[in-house]
Amino acid sequence: MVGDRRDAPADDLKADLREAYERGRRDERATRKRHPVLMTLTVIAAAVGLALMALAAFNGSFSGAGRVVDKNLTVAADRAEPAVRDAASNAGQAIQGAGRSVDAAATTTADAAS
Repeated sequence: MVGDRRDAPADDLKADLREAYERGRRDERATRKRHPVLMTLTVIAAAVGLALMALAAFNGSFSGAGRVVDKNLTVAADRAEPAVRDAASNAGQAIQGAGRSVDAAATTTADAAS
């Protein structure tokens, strides 16, 4: 019975320490919240770096890997330019059409009010 009384404060102390530890972990985690977009960009940057390292190893040098990357970027830019130009033109036409419909609606409303 005497041994039980000695263990009770020790158990309470362990429980208090455990609670304080968990509270500290929660507080620290709350102060280190990570932004999902920033973490995504970090992972993408790491993946690109890893790919460049693999290309360098495959081509035997970083300059060889740079030539491969430059060539691929040039091809991608050449293919993307017409698509971007068409998308911009279509967006401009859509904006003009929306502007015309707003003008027509405003004119109709003004005529109806007179």
